[in-house]
Amino acid sequence: MATRTLAAILFLSLAGGAHAELRDYCPDRPGLGSPSCTIDSGHVSAEVGIAGWTLDKAAGTRSDTLILGDMLARFGIGDATELQLGWTGYGRQRDRDATGTTLRQHRVGDVMLALRRNLRNPDGSGLSFAVTPFVTLPVGRQPVGGGDWGAGLTGALSLELNDRLAVAFTPEADAAVDEDGHGRHFAYSLVEGINAKLNDRLSLTIEHQVSRDRDPAGHKTMQLAGLSLAWMRGERLQLDMGANAGLNHHSPDIELYVGVSRRF
Repeated sequence: MATRTLAAILFLSLAGGAHAELRDYCPDRPGLGSPSCTIDSGHVSAEVGIAGWTLDKAAGTRSDTLILGDMLARFGIGDATELQLGWTGYGRQRDRDATGTTLRQHRVGDVMLALRRNLRNPDGSGLSFAVTPFVTLPVGRQPVGGGDWGAGLTGALSLELNDRLAVAFTPEADAAVDEDGHGRHFAYSLVEGINAKLNDRLSLTIEHQVSRDRDPAGHKTMQLAGLSLAWMRGERLQLDMGANAGLNHHSPDIELYVGVSRRF
């Protein structure tokens, strides 16, 4: 009897420990795409774009944008479900026209609310995919904020090829805010990426994004190539940096960013 009781206690202890064990941390940052994994139930991922800078030059004009405090909080509310809350804390855009006249604007950005539901392998292992519907609320003002509400749906699919390599795809369809800040139009995009684990702490991601924007002010297609690095410090902290380059005249020339993510 005592032996059976001891065995039962040991079994329950092991089961409890397995249940409490966290999955590998998988932040949304860095990169152009989104992961298919979700945060463990009862835990939070705080992810901050410390600084991001974008340069866009065309026909004698120049526009550069600085974003500070681009924040995302992800709340695990189930084994395969998470809530997301995002906000851009501060943005500065500086526009210079062909005559040399410069316009500077300082704004806060909009709030984003989203729900990610993983449909297979919430830890992102093997073949994993998820869907994320979202809405944006016009808390900020243009050019950093949209000026009106928007909505969209993002998908995420990843496939591990081996212990070191994985491929990922992120399609997205949006009811995007019009350029004049009033009303919405259809926009869509696709990101393809390859992730390589260089060692147990450092990973590199190469991506390509094509997007189509059907704004009433003018339809355009943009293409970006992205390269990013992520370094895990322990099991709960990640530091990242990355760069994106425009591949056609409708795209920004260059985007640079650094950020940090922490699981609680």
